[in-house]
Amino acid sequence: MPQDPIAQTLARYGRVTAARWWALAILREAKQPLTPDELFAATTAATPKAPDRVTVYRALDWLVAKGLVRRIAASDRAARFEVASNNPAHAHFLCTTCGRTWCLPPHPTPWPPLPDGFVPREAELVIRGQCAHCH
Repeated sequence: MPQDPIAQTLARYGRVTAARWWALAILREAKQPLTPDELFAATTAATPKAPDRVTVYRALDWLVAKGLVRRIAASDRAARFEVASNNPAHAHFLCTTCGRTWCLPPHPTPWPPLPDGFVPREAELVIRGQCAHCH
């Protein structure tokens, strides 16, 4: 786990662990949001000293709590995760047949009217349907 931008980012928020480093590194390179199982598989393929599943889940929880990673509740299946700083908040498309999730291009979406005094911080939009392959 070399001192690099990932380690420096993590160090600003707390302790740098191998699980946190690998989770953030893999999510930064991912082309789409990943499930914990996909992240675990990628970590196992990337290093012979991969953390166990429980440690990967804990690393994801920590990264979400620090605002470094976004959790996407895309379906009844496992949540998916993506790096929060890679791109602005955006919608996702979930194929209800194969379960894959795609990031959609950023699109200005107006906030619905909120009651007085309410302050929005984030919103999540997941469009469900069938991808081109499954359709």
